[in-house]
Amino acid sequence: MGRISLLFAGVGSIIGSGWLFGALNAARLAGPSSVFSWAIAAVMIILIGLCFAELGTMFPVSGGVVRFPHLSFGSFASFTMGWITWIAAATVAPIEVEGALQYGTKWAHFTDAHADTGTHTLTGLGYGVAVVAMAFFVALNYFGIRWFARVNNVLVWWKLLVIVGVIVAFFVTAFHGHNFSAKEYGGFAPGGAKGIFTAISTAGITFSFLGFRQGVELAGETDNPKRNVPFAIIGSVALTAVIYVLLELAFIGAVPGHFLDSSHGWLNLTFTNDFGPLAAISSAIGLGWLAYVLYVDAVISPADTGLIYTTVTGRISYAMARNKNAPAALAKTTRRGAPLVSLIVTFVVGLIVFLPFPSWQQLVGFITSATVLSFGSGPIVLAAMRRQIPDQPRPFKVPGGDIIPFLALYSANLIVYWAGWNTNWKLFATIGIGFVFLAAFQIFDKGQAPKLDWKAGVTWVLPWLAGLAIISWVGDYDGGQGYIGLGWGFVVNLVLAAIVYFLALRVPLPQARVLEHIEEARAEARVEEEELGASH
Repeated sequence: MGRISLLFAGVGSIIGSGWLFGALNAARLAGPSSVFSWAIAAVMIILIGLCFAELGTMFPVSGGVVRFPHLSFGSFASFTMGWITWIAAATVAPIEVEGALQYGTKWAHFTDAHADTGTHTLTGLGYGVAVVAMAFFVALNYFGIRWFARVNNVLVWWKLLVIVGVIVAFFVTAFHGHNFSAKEYGGFAPGGAKGIFTAISTAGITFSFLGFRQGVELAGETDNPKRNVPFAIIGSVALTAVIYVLLELAFIGAVPGHFLDSSHGWLNLTFTNDFGPLAAISSAIGLGWLAYVLYVDAVISPADTGLIYTTVTGRISYAMARNKNAPAALAKTTRRGAPLVSLIVTFVVGLIVFLPFPSWQQLVGFITSATVLSFGSGPIVLAAMRRQIPDQPRPFKVPGGDIIPFLALYSANLIVYWAGWNTNWKLFATIGIGFVFLAAFQIFDKGQAPKLDWKAGVTWVLPWLAGLAIISWVGDYDGGQGYIGLGWGFVVNLVLAAIVYFLALRVPLPQARVLEHIEEARAEARVEEEELGASH
C-alpha cells in the first residue's frame, strides 16, 4: 500500500455512520459550543495516534494494537488489551448496520422512535434486515474482499464528496448566524462545559475518529512505513477533524428557527424525520435532492466501514490465537486465506450485540469507551519500550519525552470517564467475562496457553481498570453517583493516569524477553501475511 492508499484506509474507516448522527447528537448536548467538542476530541485522538505512529514504524506488523502490549508486558496484558480491542472492533459492524437502518426508516419500519430518550431502536423487521446485513459482511470477506479493496478508494472519494457537498450546500442555502448566540435557544453553550465534554464521548464524536487505527493495523502492508504510517494516522485525523468541525458549523447554522422554537432550544431539539437528521434538515431548507443523496450515502458509508471492521475483527481474533491468547481454531484459514472461524464468531457476537444495544445512540458510547481503552495501552507500551530497548531504530519518534505518552493516557482516561457509568458498567462487565474466558483457557488448554507474566501485567492493568470503574461510578456522568463533579473529574483522572504510568514503568519485562517477543511477533506476522494474504 502506498501513502495515499494507507491514508484512505484510515479516512474510509473514520467516515462511517458517526458524521450522519454526530452533528445533531452533539448539538443536543452542547448546542453551538459542540464545535469545540469536535476540536478537543481531535487533539486527544492525535495524541494517542502519535504514540501508535512511533510504535507502528518501529514494528510495522499487522494487528499492532493487539501485538504491542505483548512485546513489553507479556500475555496477561496482551490478552486483556486484545480482548477489549476485539470487543470494540466486533461491535462496529453492528452499529454501522443500525445507523443505515435508522436512516432507512424513511422507507420502511426498521426502527421505532422513543421521545423520552431521543433514540431509535430496531423493530422486528429491523432485526431481520440487520442479520442479513451482518451475514453479507461475512460473506463478502469470505468470497470477495480483494474486489472490495480495489473499490475502497472510490468509496472514500464518494464519502468525502457527499460530506463536502452537505457543508457547502448548508452554508450557501441556509446559514443563520443568529442560531449561535440566541438566548431563546440557550445561548452558545446551553449545556455548559459538561455538555461539551459529554458530547466528546457519547454523541459519536470520538467514535467518528476511531478509524485512524487502520494506519497501525496495516503498517505491515505499506511500502514505506517510516513515511506512510505517521502520514496516514495524523493525516486521517487532521483531515476529518477539519471536515467535522465545518459540518457542525454548517449544521448549527442551517437548523430552521421554527425547529428550535418548537423544541425550546438546542438541548431538546427534535423535528420531523430526525431519525435521519442531515437528510431532514436538507429537506426542510429546500434541498430535496441532497436529502436523497444522504439516504443513499447512509447505506454506502456505514456499509463500507462495517465491512472494513468485519475484516479487522477477524484479523484480531486470528492474531490473538497466533499469540496463544485464544483457541487455536480462530487461527485456521481457508484456501482463500479467510479466517473462517473468526468471521463466524464475529457474526454471532454481532447479532448478540443488537440485544442490549438495539439503537445507534445506545451503542456508540460503549464502542467509544472500549476502543479508547484499548488504545490507552499504546502510550504505556511506548514509554516502556523507550526504557527497555533504547537502541531500537525508531524511524519516527514522538518528541517531548514522556509528555505526549502521558497526555495520551490521560486523554484515554477522560474519554472513558465522560461516557458515564450507565455505559461503562457494561464495558467493565464485558472485560470481566473476558477474564473468565482466560481462566477457562488456562485450565483446559495447558498445552496451548502461554505463561501469563502476572507481575508485568496485573501490576498496572488491574489498578487501571479498577480505578476507571470506581471513578466512573462516583462521577456525575450518566448514572454515576455524583460524588465528584466536572473539575474533580479532571484531577482524579490525572492522579490515576500518573499512578498507572508509574506502576507500568516499574514492572516491564526485561530486555531479553522483549527482544524474544519482537522476533516472535515478526515471525507470526510473516505467517499471518502468508495465510491471510490471499484474501487481501
